Amino acid sequence: MKAEDVARFLKDNPQFFEMYADTLAQIWVPHPHGGRTISITERQILTLRDRAKAFEHKLAELIRFGEENDAIGNKVHRLTLALLNAPDVEAICAAVLLHLREDFAVPHVALRLWPLPGRATHARFEPVTEAVRAYAQALTQPYCGASGLEEARSWLESNPERVRSVALVSMRHAGEACGLLVLGSEEASRFYPDMGTLFLERIGECIAAALAGRLGWT
Repeated sequence: MKAEDVARFLKDNPQFFEMYADTLAQIWVPHPHGGRTISITERQILTLRDRAKAFEHKLAELIRFGEENDAIGNKVHRLTLALLNAPDVEAICAAVLLHLREDFAVPHVALRLWPLPGRATHARFEPVTEAVRAYAQALTQPYCGASGLEEARSWLESNPERVRSVALVSMRHAGEACGLLVLGSEEASRFYPDMGTLFLERIGECIAAALAGRLGWT
């Protein structure tokens, strides 16, 4: 018989060990962490202990992620309150830059807005190239990585050449891109391709909604 056949037989016939309890007590197996042999019962206990340790590590990791998400959620909440209380577009932009730099500890932040056809304009709006508009329109979720749109990276006023990772967040109104938020870090691991972007999406949505409300866009 092959080892697979024995394993399959024991799984299919759990009563075997009830019928041959003495045989089970006489079986000894190698210790997983040493050269001596131990009984199957001891081996099962060690296996259960190893599994318990693995579960403990996983639980600790989940708790840490939960605490980190709670902290980020509180920061997003504070930013949202600041946007709701901002009286005009300039105050909204100032709140965005302040909270992202101070509360979120993002050292490099830039925000560019442009008017939509048929919508109210504002002095805060700046001209951008068609390439930027097209990029923001095609951005279905925030971009995170080392490169990003070069023109958008150039908006970072404070030592943009030192930026090693960026996040680009499109702001929309009624499905049309009306702005681009650029976050930059000197740490390559701050914004990476596989990171979650839920909070970045929410930040972009909150900014866009606040701007639309102050501009009277409906």
